[in-house]
Amino acid sequence: MDFGLFLEFSGQENADEAKVFQQGFSLIDEAESLGVDSVWLPEYHFIPFSVLSSPIAVATAVAARTERMRIGFGVYLLPLANPLKVAEEVATLDHISNGRVEFGVGRGTFPEHHDAFNSPYPESRTRFEEYLEIILKAWTGEEFSFEGDHYHCEGIKLKPRPVQRPHPPIRVGVTSAETFPIIGRMGYPIFINPSRAFALSDLAPHIEEYLKARQDAGHAGEGEVGLRVPVYVSETEEKAYSEPRESALTSMTGLAQRVAVSASREGTTGNWQDESEQLANMTYDDWLRDKVVYGTPDRVVDRLQQLIKELHLTQIVYEINFGRQIPHELQSKCLRLLTEQVFPKIG
Repeated sequence: MDFGLFLEFSGQENADEAKVFQQGFSLIDEAESLGVDSVWLPEYHFIPFSVLSSPIAVATAVAARTERMRIGFGVYLLPLANPLKVAEEVATLDHISNGRVEFGVGRGTFPEHHDAFNSPYPESRTRFEEYLEIILKAWTGEEFSFEGDHYHCEGIKLKPRPVQRPHPPIRVGVTSAETFPIIGRMGYPIFINPSRAFALSDLAPHIEEYLKARQDAGHAGEGEVGLRVPVYVSETEEKAYSEPRESALTSMTGLAQRVAVSASREGTTGNWQDESEQLANMTYDDWLRDKVVYGTPDRVVDRLQQLIKELHLTQIVYEINFGRQIPHELQSKCLRLLTEQVFPKIG
């Protein structure tokens, strides 16, 4: 079981950007010293709460200041990028980190990112699949050409190749119901972000669909299932309930508004309008029940063990600053309690 820290390098809208970076790297240093398995960096653009618009640059800084912890992308938005540039940069990072890269990839959830990069959102799935194919061909080290709907190249031979062979482990981000069987047929491990569309209790049948699609497609071995989930642990139940409250309420409101704005956009799947209304009508207690793992160390151990069993999890990526307003010292306390009193009891 891999327990990874999800870190957004986030703060309040008008927070000092240098301080946000400083605090993020401080948590990285603490995670490394506490024995955290991995750190996962998202890719955000034009969002006031995060400075993480260049995860490859931040990941390179993380590689330079750590020796053991694996470094994952959670996730790299492939349709917004040049696939050969991504292949070169990630391979270079794999060398700098001595083979510690986890290549988490996705097509992006919100259309406004695609608008700004002149990448039509309705094309995001086909661009994602095409660009991933190009990256994998490039990482073989053999000369290749490619002719697709969105990209063309001839006589390419990439240097450097990644340290890890045949390539860094790949995980594909999943945020919608129809994506589970698609990625199952492709055979890749999945990285689930349930925040928009799912309660934790809704995930089991979708994961079963992923595992069945993977098996039916003839892929060997067991499917790997990673879950990104907000986790908050404190010394007492009362503190675990009250300390993240203000931040969580901010997260709830902001997510509902973003989903509502995108509800009518071409290329979205599912019923985003219903999802936005459900999110907007959730109480804090609803949010904790459906989206979060929280409590004392013993309670969090029990809940995580339950999720691991019910959802066939092989990885949990925990988010300790959901809502992006939990004070740095409380994030640090939560991280210590998780690594010292929770994860050792799960194994």
